[in-house]
Amino acid sequence: MSNLVLVLNGPNLNLLGLREPEIYGSTTLDEIAGMLEDRARELGLEIDMRQTNHEGMLVDWLHEAQAGGARAVLLNAGAYTHTSIALLDAIKAIATPVVEVHLSDPRTREPFRHVSYVGMAAALTVEGHGADSYRIALEAVAKGEI
Repeated sequence: MSNLVLVLNGPNLNLLGLREPEIYGSTTLDEIAGMLEDRARELGLEIDMRQTNHEGMLVDWLHEAQAGGARAVLLNAGAYTHTSIALLDAIKAIATPVVEVHLSDPRTREPFRHVSYVGMAAALTVEGHGADSYRIALEAVAKGEI
């Protein structure tokens, strides 16, 4: 089994630390990547962290996870979580397990955020723990919980 975990981040997550810190916290995506790299090493895993503002790129990366034999994908699809049937279909099309990750808890926010197309196909959802949501998701992969 591969030790590679893809960590895919969607639109506006490049602005973490600046964008609505009262909701998303003050930790930047680069800081999350550093924390995850350290934790992955401790767990005997390797991460490949990526961010895009483009839906089709996320679909391509999900396909790449399958083709490259990744152990799992951690996916914070941002707003695409609530709008993208293309991501739902891509997750359903691959055997690689996907963990849905959210910094905030979408169920406590605007009603349109209560629907998660990503969650309809994800093996697990981790939400509402700020930057620690990524670590919790990575540890679930390491423990074989997905």
